[in-house]
Amino acid sequence: MSLNSSIVKIVKKVMPAVVSIVISENIESIPKQLINLRLKKKLKRYTDTFGDIEVGGGSGFIVDESGIVLTNKHIVIDSKAKYEIIVDGGQKYKAEILARDPINDIAILKIAGLNSNEKFPIAELGDSDELELGEPVAAFGNVLGIFRNTVSSGIISGLLRSISARVDFNSLSQEMRGLIQTDAAINPGNSGGPLVNEKGRIIGINTVAVFGAENIGLAIPINVVKKDLADLKEFGRIKQPLLGVRYASINENIRNKFNLLCDYGALIINEGPNRPGVVPNSPADLAGLKEGDVILSINAEKITPEKIIADFLEKYSAGDALTLKVLRGKKEFETKAVLAERK
Repeated sequence: MSLNSSIVKIVKKVMPAVVSIVISENIESIPKQLINLRLKKKLKRYTDTFGDIEVGGGSGFIVDESGIVLTNKHIVIDSKAKYEIIVDGGQKYKAEILARDPINDIAILKIAGLNSNEKFPIAELGDSDELELGEPVAAFGNVLGIFRNTVSSGIISGLLRSISARVDFNSLSQEMRGLIQTDAAINPGNSGGPLVNEKGRIIGINTVAVFGAENIGLAIPINVVKKDLADLKEFGRIKQPLLGVRYASINENIRNKFNLLCDYGALIINEGPNRPGVVPNSPADLAGLKEGDVILSINAEKITPEKIIADFLEKYSAGDALTLKVLRGKKEFETKAVLAERK
């Protein structure tokens, strides 16, 4: 059955589990962030009546009937802001932030203040490892913070995409890898909502639209999120492994620039003030790694631009021991690093 013939059924199945997330801030804290002083004066008249005003929003979806909600980390990145969840039907609840993934753009929330007998409709999770190019999909969300309960349709346009992005204006860019590309419309405010296959199962979390291009949206595969949910259930937090190196994947340009003797691996580099190549007291530091070293392989598997260190770490957990093959100058050696937990 094509998505066009089943879209109404999919919407009826998924939409009850889709939520809007409202971001509010205290009126007194907002002027510090405003460039337009006239807007500051305009907001001032609300001070006596309203302590908080809505400053943004996003989307999410319920995955447990007790009120567990998945969304993007960038939506709930501000620890000083207040967050509310509007469920299908319009009821508004306070949101409790259970966990923010330290690496991926994923956050797990809980609908707070519920009665013990309150239950919510949930979204069924699919398997993002089984996706194929051209497969029909639908994106759900809260477009522009205005048009709630919006759905758009398209296909999977690409797999395993990478992009550099910032989760907020104060953070450095980080590479997001393994993303699903779709031409289903993902607009501001739509992020955090589900990307759904033709069976009505969630296969990704909408995360970003590529500006300057037409019909290119990206989503985090749902299997990445499943690990976070399992960590939260088992440990009460999301556990991500840490090696403790900053690096550049070796290609022809990097090889020539640094006169390297190898044509693959990860070159450990200093990225500027307070960003050393080897994080002090990290597993890499304890393993004896230094800036200028090239990590050639992890557990006997080569590091390449197609499979960087971050891709390796997705398979491992804190406490796992890795055997690293390293090139220092003209000498190769092996060392072991026991992964720590990223804070």
